[in-house]
Amino acid sequence: MLDKIIKCAFGLTGALTGMTLVRFLFIQNGMTEYLTSVSGIGIIVFASLAFGIFLYVIGGKIIRITLATVERLERALQNLTLYELLIGAAGLIVGLIIANLISIPIVKIPVIGVLLSIMINIFFGICGVYFALLKRHDSIFPIPFRGDGTDRSRIKILDTSAIIDGRILDISRTGFLEGEIVVPGFVLEELRHLADSHDDIVRAKGRRGLDVLNTMKSDQKFPIRIGKENRDPNLEVDEQLLNRARELKAKIITNDFNLGKVARLKGIPVLNINDLANALKPLAVSGEEMTIRVVKEGKENGQGIGYLEDGTMVVVEGGNKFRNQLIDVVVTSVLQTSAGRMIFARFKTVHFPVAKIN
Repeated sequence: MLDKIIKCAFGLTGALTGMTLVRFLFIQNGMTEYLTSVSGIGIIVFASLAFGIFLYVIGGKIIRITLATVERLERALQNLTLYELLIGAAGLIVGLIIANLISIPIVKIPVIGVLLSIMINIFFGICGVYFALLKRHDSIFPIPFRGDGTDRSRIKILDTSAIIDGRILDISRTGFLEGEIVVPGFVLEELRHLADSHDDIVRAKGRRGLDVLNTMKSDQKFPIRIGKENRDPNLEVDEQLLNRARELKAKIITNDFNLGKVARLKGIPVLNINDLANALKPLAVSGEEMTIRVVKEGKENGQGIGYLEDGTMVVVEGGNKFRNQLIDVVVTSVLQTSAGRMIFARFKTVHFPVAKIN
């Protein structure tokens, strides 16, 4: 019903436009007598009907195109942050100023001067917005670097492994991290692909990562921004992540040991969550005694493997024969790496159940 009303409004507008246009032409050409003659009235009626029918027919298409354009514009505005809107507006103003300076001599050209000026304003306005948004991540006042290269931007980029791990949520809540956390668009797309996987384990990891991001986004205790970068099918996600970190002069937060090594080779600072967790774990020193349960065989002959409550692996020399038993061990050495901490120990005693004597 509303479409018909709008079409009728378009048709009425077209009829009035046709009548007004014909009357204006008659008056301008000194043919005012036609305004009261039968032929003149016929021409006016014909023009009114022609314009009215034309606008009535195309009115529906105009409405659909307008609504689709408004919806696309609304979606684009929803994806833009207030900062990006301000940057785009500034770029538009600069582009229009340049266009008007160029148009001063051009507008005086006969016939086509005005048209060229309009085209120049449109072109430079679009270019101003485009280039302003393209450079929106660049800092106007670059941060100086010290000789040791430790001063970097306060932006930190989250890797997929760090998001799935989930500990970044607790770390951000403690307030130890400074600056803005960025999740590139291709990382979010990778999480979505993982969440849609047919493998149950992979799907669970992807959904966990998306849940962690939603929690961080709604928590509002720490700034996090979701980027709009599209995934390049010709590059791996890790390579794109390194390129993006280099562009933003940002640090990468990850759990991926190999990614951290490659990033350091390329001069990109890395914050490894496993390194942080290892630094906060209580140290096990040589000679310390502990009780563990041997759960499986080690790589070397006769070795047994056990785990502490925090997940630290304990390798017991000659402990394979005590599999599935609680034994007392003495620490001989500790090996700590970015991939985790390993404790090497030797057998001391074994716990046997004590029978009660009646």
